[in-house]
Amino acid sequence: MLNQTYTTDVLVVGGGTGGTAAAIQAARRGAKTILVSEFPWLGGMLTSAGVSAPDGNELEAFQTGLWGAFLQELRQRQPGGLDNSWVSFFSYDPRIGAEIFADWVQELPNLQWISGQVPVEVFRQGDSITGVRFTDFIVTAKIILDATELGDLLALAEIPYRWGWELQSEWGEPSAPVTFNAFTKKYPVQAPTWVVIMQDFGEAVAPEIPAAPNENPSLFTGAWDNYGAETFLNYGRLPGGRFMINWPICGNDYGEGVERLIDSELTKREFLQESRWHSQNFARFIQNQLGRRYGLAEQLFPCTSTAFALHPYYRESRRLVGLTTIREQDILPVVEGSVASIFNDAFALGVCVGEASLREAIAFGNYANDHHYPGVQFPLQPKSIRWGGRWTGTPFTIPYSCLIPAATDGLLVCEKNISVSHIANGATRLQPVVMGIGQAAGMAAAMCIELSCQPRDLSVRVLQAALLKDHRARAAIFPFFNLPPNHSDWLHWQLYYLDNPQAYPASGYCPCPSWDKSYDSAFDKILIRENDCFQGILHRLDQQNYRFTIITPAANQGQSWQLVTLRSHINEQLLICPHDQLITVWGRQNHVGNWLLVEYLDGV
Repeated sequence: MLNQTYTTDVLVVGGGTGGTAAAIQAARRGAKTILVSEFPWLGGMLTSAGVSAPDGNELEAFQTGLWGAFLQELRQRQPGGLDNSWVSFFSYDPRIGAEIFADWVQELPNLQWISGQVPVEVFRQGDSITGVRFTDFIVTAKIILDATELGDLLALAEIPYRWGWELQSEWGEPSAPVTFNAFTKKYPVQAPTWVVIMQDFGEAVAPEIPAAPNENPSLFTGAWDNYGAETFLNYGRLPGGRFMINWPICGNDYGEGVERLIDSELTKREFLQESRWHSQNFARFIQNQLGRRYGLAEQLFPCTSTAFALHPYYRESRRLVGLTTIREQDILPVVEGSVASIFNDAFALGVCVGEASLREAIAFGNYANDHHYPGVQFPLQPKSIRWGGRWTGTPFTIPYSCLIPAATDGLLVCEKNISVSHIANGATRLQPVVMGIGQAAGMAAAMCIELSCQPRDLSVRVLQAALLKDHRARAAIFPFFNLPPNHSDWLHWQLYYLDNPQAYPASGYCPCPSWDKSYDSAFDKILIRENDCFQGILHRLDQQNYRFTIITPAANQGQSWQLVTLRSHINEQLLICPHDQLITVWGRQNHVGNWLLVEYLDGV
């Protein structure tokens, strides 16, 4: 491999969440693809960064594309299921996530994966990117994807990018600062977190966690005061008595001198070392406060210190200056609605463009706009609703043109480096969104090869149709609360709103029943067989807030649980269920979240 030059159709640089999805999708479409990753695990945030309790796109109707396929694989492979934590409906052993991605790559003969390499130079011919040099080899490609965690290709190729805050005067974002100040200077981007996994050793005594340099226990004082120790640990509880430590309150977010990440390789290494030490000292603080029952997990990540993720969980990177920039307005719900407008997403370099380019959605997310700055509560415009007995985020779409550089060909971005404002990045950075962006970018790259065109010249409508009709992992374009991917009319309604975007409903509900009755009976039998049955009394506390007192089985009699669901037709049944109604439900108990996740309901 030394000094070798590879030639391929599609080159994906970076094996994180977006890059892994992009490479798999490009190869499945038929493009000859090379994926070059820095780390021996693929999946980034979902695996090698240790955040195996992902946020967002949790509703059944939002589990489409590679994200939905990943969840299906996790359900089949994770012993004991995914109901382990209270921060997420899906928490799993990161090794299993990495195994899924490795298996998907292995089955594709036209996808070559090379690990342990980072880009050091980008080759250009005029305004087009043509190749990338790594330490030991060169890859030339027709389409190159920047899937690095920090947008490294943007810097190497001198493609315009943003880093830091934009003022309110730039785009009129309601949560943006009016002026730069000491806070915006100290934290130009969101703080990363070096995740560490702790282990409950039970009756045994865990090895003492040694102090790392710069230990200062006072930094962590009060970390779980408003929660309690048990609730704090169960935040990111994983199977096997493990705990994902990714805690923002006096915890292991680290943002001291975060600009060092892009200053130089030396300053980046300094920051990373300090960040890892900070997490080690937080783990030591937890052990000292809660006892030697808790220690560092063993034999988890493929490196010497197996309890620590392979790299930090980066929440923000260099952000492309693209054809379109996603602003805060583009992720907030419309007035008296429950979804963001699909017509807000065309904002080319600060100037609105014509309606013809407003039909550009290629992925979507729904998480709240969440920013992390150690010791600082930064207020943002709310974008959440109560749904299914709990809070969820209002959905928004990602336009294709925010993946395309304003003036450079041969390149797409597909990570947190899309063209997005600092404020809006707090919602677009989540794992399912980035996976959807990656899938769309991979499909676009492969189609550019097929059609011998540049990304900016690819028909968005053709790309959208390909995503909707993909034979392995068809991906929704528009988010609808009541249109699960196995609905018989799913494709019809997705295509209808592509052709009639002005009809997209502010409610997020398309005019069809939530559940396909022709499919209902067979699927119900599966759900009843796979879930536990409970009979009890439903108590309506207020709108979208339900408690359930169990009558049977006798072992659970008298227990009170919060009722929640991720399924639209169950949500609709709960909305009309009378107070103090006797009902029978099939579902799963989450003992750390104290909720019962309802999959099937009878008696309404």
